[in-house]
Amino acid sequence: MAIALRRLYQQRLSHDLFATPGEVVAWLGAVQAQDYLGAKWSLGLRMKNATDDSIERAFSDGSILRTHIMRPTWHFVTPADIRWMQELTAARVNAVSATTYRQLELDGALFSRSNAAIAKALQGGQQLTRTELGLALAEAGIFAEGLRLALLVSRAELAALVCSGPRRGKQFTYALLDERAPQARSLVRDEALAELTRRYFTGHGPATVRDFAWWSGLTVADIKAGLEMAATDLIYEVIDGQTYWFSASMPPVAEPSQAACLLPTYDEFLIGYASFDARRKGGRDASENVMLNSTILIGGRVAGSWRRTFKKGAVVIEIAPFARLNTAEEEAVSAAAQRYGEFVGMPVICMILKPSAHRV
Repeated sequence: MAIALRRLYQQRLSHDLFATPGEVVAWLGAVQAQDYLGAKWSLGLRMKNATDDSIERAFSDGSILRTHIMRPTWHFVTPADIRWMQELTAARVNAVSATTYRQLELDGALFSRSNAAIAKALQGGQQLTRTELGLALAEAGIFAEGLRLALLVSRAELAALVCSGPRRGKQFTYALLDERAPQARSLVRDEALAELTRRYFTGHGPATVRDFAWWSGLTVADIKAGLEMAATDLIYEVIDGQTYWFSASMPPVAEPSQAACLLPTYDEFLIGYASFDARRKGGRDASENVMLNSTILIGGRVAGSWRRTFKKGAVVIEIAPFARLNTAEEEAVSAAAQRYGEFVGMPVICMILKPSAHRV
């Protein structure tokens, strides 16, 4: 089984693109989004005729939301899924953060007070920045600056009290989840566990239990229970002693064309797994910090990194391959760069660097 090719297929980077941002996010379960501009491009790569503006509109109107969840870091999630996903995973996040909470003298009583103050400040459809929430907390007698403020607000996110509002210029705002996502569902724990297990291995598979534990923050025991409950929808295959789970309906995947993708930093194809070995097969080994670079895929293999710079009237894309590209590969990479230009609505200047010259 060609693991990387099947992941490429199931992540919808090679076929059957989606029509809306919400469809992408629902398929993958969640999409890491602390790099907001890059995360929008992650969605765009999996959509037909997407633009940065169209995804920004979906974020502004609440079709997709951004919140701290799972590992924890920022993720895009759908309004329908945000509540049950927080209810399933928040306890693990809080357990991992317990030491930091103690160091900053944050306890249950204080979190109750801060959540009440945040709810009061946001009620009635208010949408406030983190700084403005800090002022509201200060008025309630709660010291909230720096990391302490960040943790107080993220705790409100984990409690499914708040989520993203629309951006105000370049600033992010928060809104009450009940007002922003009135359709948010609650599920009983077993149902939520089975659903997240099904989503992950369908959208990211083939993947291991360890991969899902990394992505979700859930315990191995929880994941094994989820696999039992989702057994009718998932199958597995053992490769080199590792058990890989994936959708029972996944079709055979043929060898890919030499199509290229310019993946952003933290794309789910990179960040969605504990191990990156399968992603690296097929060429020169990716740099050790490939997860932290914007990455080039050619025919399903990691082939280099890329960087974009916005200049007056154009976006300059520098391609830094690990090895010299042949003519077909150069054409594929240039086409991928043009697709990015269409996404941001700017003409592209594509520069393919010599392998020894790149510093991306």
